[in-house]
Amino acid sequence: MNFLGNIIWIIFGGIFIFFEYIIGGLILCLTIVGIPFGIQCFKFAIVGLAPFGVKITDTSSNTGCLSTIMNLIWILCGGFWIALTHLFFGILLCITIVGIPFGRQHFKLMNLAFTPFGKSIS
Repeated sequence: MNFLGNIIWIIFGGIFIFFEYIIGGLILCLTIVGIPFGIQCFKFAIVGLAPFGVKITDTSSNTGCLSTIMNLIWILCGGFWIALTHLFFGILLCITIVGIPFGRQHFKLMNLAFTPFGKSIS
């Protein structure tokens, strides 16, 4: 089911999400300051290409408050709008019965887009 869901996801727009996050990540990686944010965009691209079967978990690391500070910078510099876009598409897809699994994937992306630092993909 995950394979079929990912194929349908790619055909109906997942490939565009993938390329948007890859291009955004490459642009952010052009500056030294933007590299951590670009790496998070690459994380989004992986999940955006094939979200079915992907688990997003919180990681406990010894970085102290660094992930919190980076998440605050991320939210202020556009993460809020990315999360809001995924929320909109998730609600839109959940209106129909057929779109509910795809809406749930947008909610998963919304969670990752709001606070990407301190989370891992498995």
